[in-house]
Amino acid sequence: MDIKKNVTGFIKVFVITLVVTLVVSFLWNLLLHKGATVDWETAVRFAIVLGIILPIVNSNKRFRF
Repeated sequence: MDIKKNVTGFIKVFVITLVVTLVVSFLWNLLLHKGATVDWETAVRFAIVLGIILPIVNSNKRFRF
């Protein structure tokens, strides 16, 4: 396992997931609940989980997507 590659993958996945989750959360609350709020807790938690899992899975040759 290459640590530098996994850390770089974590940062990329974390940032992309965080931004997408924040936008979806904002639009969901704006359109359905008529309030302009963002759910930071869920966005950060989701970004951390995917940031850890996806680089590890993609580094394994058997599970290449």
